[in-house]
Amino acid sequence: MRGRTCLWLAGMLVSASACGLTSGSPMVDDVRPGSIGRGLPLKGADLTVTSKEFTEQLILGAIMGIAFEAAGADVLDRTGIQGSVGAREAVKSGDADGMYEYTGTAWITHLGNSEPITDPKEQWQAVRDADLKNGLTWLPPAALNNTYALAMNRANHKKYGTKTLSDVAALSKRDPGAVTLCVEGEFANRADGLPGMQKAYGMNVPAGNITQMDTGIIYTQAAKGSCTYGEVFTTDGRIRSMNLAVMQDDGKFFPNYNAAPEINTKALKKWPAIADVLDPITRKLDNTVAQELNAKVDVAGEDPHQVALDWLKEEGFVEEG
Repeated sequence: MRGRTCLWLAGMLVSASACGLTSGSPMVDDVRPGSIGRGLPLKGADLTVTSKEFTEQLILGAIMGIAFEAAGADVLDRTGIQGSVGAREAVKSGDADGMYEYTGTAWITHLGNSEPITDPKEQWQAVRDADLKNGLTWLPPAALNNTYALAMNRANHKKYGTKTLSDVAALSKRDPGAVTLCVEGEFANRADGLPGMQKAYGMNVPAGNITQMDTGIIYTQAAKGSCTYGEVFTTDGRIRSMNLAVMQDDGKFFPNYNAAPEINTKALKKWPAIADVLDPITRKLDNTVAQELNAKVDVAGEDPHQVALDWLKEEGFVEEG
């Protein structure tokens, strides 16, 4: 999910707009400073926010934009760009001023590294240092870590008693038929997905026990017990709504995908208050918050922008205008 990219047409230079960047529309939320944006430090700024197209990104993009509005900025909404490349390129080129991006995506997909850094803080620092030459400044990261995991329903959790991926590996050796997996096609073939996980944990799940399917179906199949374990994203709201048990990555195999503001360096130099506006919000974002907000969209059918606005008000970051 975090690493999806636009398809580049052979022999043609494809601009950010071809990946979904549109002219955007002004944000018109009636908000004023709460605990952030006091003194309107962004008054006079014209800022553009962007995001990728999936639920969590739409929420995070709206959070950033509404925060800027409360601090006095006029904000253009260019959220919802398909894939990872278009949104990043928009910020890099200055077509947009900021977005919430994931450290693992930047390190592996954008910066071309094959080995993730185990420590989340060191991963962020490496990305921050490497991206400065690209005209991008990374502000401090959130605890929110949208990475891969395996999850199971409560009946199977009680039956097999697995809590960690090491437990799953032990079960696969002790009772090979017990470990059936529902996974995405991408996860099934990525080095930081199923092949790498099996190698790292010494699993040997027979091919016949692995079923590839679309992301949304995985959650329902795991909830029904059609497969013992389903590949999930750790911040997905369906984990909570379907009461799934997530296996701990005790061997720290999966990369860290901590969300952090990725800001165009020129924009940040012009409007340094961007950092002060965003830092308290970013510190509040963790997997529990993300699951709750994502569930409001993916399970309850609410609008991502409204979900973002409601949360910012509930936390006291912004107030009604």
